[in-house]
Amino acid sequence: MKVDIVEWRTYCTWHWDLSLSTSAQDRDNNNNNNNSFIEELCGICRVSFDGSCPSCKYPGDECPVILGTGCTHNFHLHCILKWLEQESSRGLCPMCRQIFDFQTITDNLPDEIANLKSLVDGHRVMRERLLHTNEPEFETMQSEANVSM
Repeated sequence: MKVDIVEWRTYCTWHWDLSLSTSAQDRDNNNNNNNSFIEELCGICRVSFDGSCPSCKYPGDECPVILGTGCTHNFHLHCILKWLEQESSRGLCPMCRQIFDFQTITDNLPDEIANLKSLVDGHRVMRERLLHTNEPEFETMQSEANVSM
């Protein structure tokens, strides 16, 4: 029996493997605490990580997933960049308002990752300045309160 192949079509699918991004200790803790889960949607645009963010035409390496290290919320690179560019964000996670720090699961875009790092570092410097400038005022207010008692 002889067969002639007239047409050949291939299909594939992909997804970000976010489980590899956690450390061994975190995975052990997650196995002990069955309450943990891995988010499947960007916390800002609410689009699946396997899909493209509103700034991109196609999903993939051009818009990697940025993993929050302090709060464990995950975002598309372009979404978190837009969020942190706003002065009102104050460098906080848009979901839980903890200080946002990140790790990436790909290093394909060094310019945009450097831009993200500079935004996070800039917000950190602003918080430190506010902390140091408000400290004497706080001490003055506290000493005045103690004198009046």
